[in-house]
Amino acid sequence: MSTDQQPQSSAPTRPRVAIVFGGRSSEHAVSCATAAGVLRAIDRDAYDVIPIGITPEGRWVAMPDDPEPLTLERGHTPQVTGDGSRVLVPQSTGERDLLVSAPGEVPTVLGQVDVVFPLLHGPYGEDGTIQGMLELADIRYVGSGVLASAAGMDKHYMKVVFAGAGLPVGPFTVITDAQWRRDRAAALDAVGALQFPVFVKPCRAGSSVGITKVARLEDVEAAVEAAREHDLKVIVEAGIVGREIECAVLQDPDGGAPRTSHPGEIVVEEGHGHDFYDFEAKYLDSSAVQLSCPADLPEGVAAEVRRLAGAAFESLGCEGLARVDCFYTEQGDVLINEINTMPGFTPHSMYPQMWEASGVSYPELIDALIQLALTRPVGLR
Repeated sequence: MSTDQQPQSSAPTRPRVAIVFGGRSSEHAVSCATAAGVLRAIDRDAYDVIPIGITPEGRWVAMPDDPEPLTLERGHTPQVTGDGSRVLVPQSTGERDLLVSAPGEVPTVLGQVDVVFPLLHGPYGEDGTIQGMLELADIRYVGSGVLASAAGMDKHYMKVVFAGAGLPVGPFTVITDAQWRRDRAAALDAVGALQFPVFVKPCRAGSSVGITKVARLEDVEAAVEAAREHDLKVIVEAGIVGREIECAVLQDPDGGAPRTSHPGEIVVEEGHGHDFYDFEAKYLDSSAVQLSCPADLPEGVAAEVRRLAGAAFESLGCEGLARVDCFYTEQGDVLINEINTMPGFTPHSMYPQMWEASGVSYPELIDALIQLALTRPVGLR
């Protein structure tokens, strides 16, 4: 065969990444903001990107590849609407193609997807539900699997797992829907045994949605009712006197111990009207919050925060990424408050900022997470 008859080698195809965001939880707008950050930063030379939004009603729709409408800022709360063509997701191991369906038209093939990046926060996304759907179809995805996602979303069972693994957690009590309806007085008595102030939280929500800081027992009932608007299961945590320290965790690609960032400290500035690190301080009032990373901690304490963050990640069987929030008390103890298996992931969120301070840029972090997902086997592992 002559040289000009040699078959031409085809250029390698880029992995196709479906960026999935929005969803049915109260953190819908935060998820959209996270997607805006990733769409701006993902390496377009390395990946083909397919943005897919989930409406508050649960409809999957094809979205424009434009981060601007998804930006969360004061005066603009982004939301996925049902205006786009409906996306049909594979439901068996033999299918790989996404389909799009417009009203009155025959569904068309959008193409195969190599990995899903589920940028969903809260129930119906971060809690193992979408992870289970993707597992059924043998589709690779970024982040933790079903069990770790579900346990990490439920602050009650999260703390049970941590305590069972011998990790230190603060005092708390849980109020289920049945307990609240059956014996409200007993539930309030259990709260009264905690150290005040207490924090009343929806058990399966994030981004500080529905949280109330309560200084008096007589105000607990109203706080529980406020939390129940987001989740009928409520957790009440004793106030811990100390500093709030966070640590970012990233799975090691070679199966070694999880990588941990320098610990960071969140400081809510006085004079901004925020009694704690609430939703507005996190996402709408950047001047109210300062992140110090590395946090100004004794060397041994910083090492202990990183050790506990890695241990918490492994105790739940997490994969990909997580952010572990701790307290450093006045007595010198480090307690784990909670873990987030899909933490806030905008460029200004604490998780990427801690990695930035530890030498890993935002685009590099996105690439590392996608590569972890692409090399992870599907099914039981």
